[in-house]
Amino acid sequence: MALATDMAEAAAALLRARPEASVAFDDPDRRWIEYRPEPRPGLSLADLAPGPRKDVHRLLATGLSPAAFAQAMAVLALEEVLDRREGGRRGRHSADYRVIVFGTPGDDEWAWRFEGHHLSVSMTVARGRVSPAPVFLGANPARVDALGRPVLRPLGVEEDLGRELLLSLSTGARRVAVVADVAPYDIRTATRPRSATIAPPGIARADLRPGERALLDQLVAVYLGRLPDELAAALDPAGGEVHFAWEGPPQPGTRHYYRVQADDLVIEFDNTSDDGNHAHTVLRRPRGEFGGDILAAHRAGPSHAGGQAPPAIG
Repeated sequence: MALATDMAEAAAALLRARPEASVAFDDPDRRWIEYRPEPRPGLSLADLAPGPRKDVHRLLATGLSPAAFAQAMAVLALEEVLDRREGGRRGRHSADYRVIVFGTPGDDEWAWRFEGHHLSVSMTVARGRVSPAPVFLGANPARVDALGRPVLRPLGVEEDLGRELLLSLSTGARRVAVVADVAPYDIRTATRPRSATIAPPGIARADLRPGERALLDQLVAVYLGRLPDELAAALDPAGGEVHFAWEGPPQPGTRHYYRVQADDLVIEFDNTSDDGNHAHTVLRRPRGEFGGDILAAHRAGPSHAGGQAPPAIG
């Protein structure tokens, strides 16, 4: 409840200054993820005065851990770096991000999203329960160096830990984990409003040695650690079935991809540009994203007429 209250207070502060950031809860744009530099609904940071812009940042911070909030701010800053590399041809801007609130903060059902190029964070609230996902963070460039050492590498932990896990596997386990010699063009869940488990699953956690299992657990913890503690704990697949799959070669600087899947959890990482310097990561929930889990429970409860389960969302 405390987290939901914090979100409602932050969203309400924004809407007091800029009420046009709100649309109806059942707006068709609620089930939406777009991490490419494409048009998107919502109120742009570029159109906000310093006070309301700070309200947006405070709202975003309620849905992320301190480390993930730092990653998100680095993603915004990289727009200026990329714009310089491109000679300003595409007019990228660190304020080209949009916030949108669905419904009225504090109501039984409401939601919010912060999104732009390489960042998409969606949170849904039902009767004080918060449901996260999708949560997407990307980086282009994925790494900025000085004298061969990284100055800025927002997704370095995710990339290095995934590779460390792959290289730790026994020869037999690696044959199962590596499901393709060539990485896909992009994350496989893409921008579809619904996600699903991806086949083949790769190597099962139960088939790993203790040290390998510990690395896989760390990798899952990195992604769940993007969320506030109570949300991360609710999604922790400890004791359940977890799989790890890799596609592409293992070497840094090459096109590569991995995924981790568990109950109601799909994690993807790709670094699949030709120079291996453009990364995407996402946390999705086939049953729970866009609040599917908490909305179904809420609408099936006695407060709704007849206690009838709701129709499918989206």
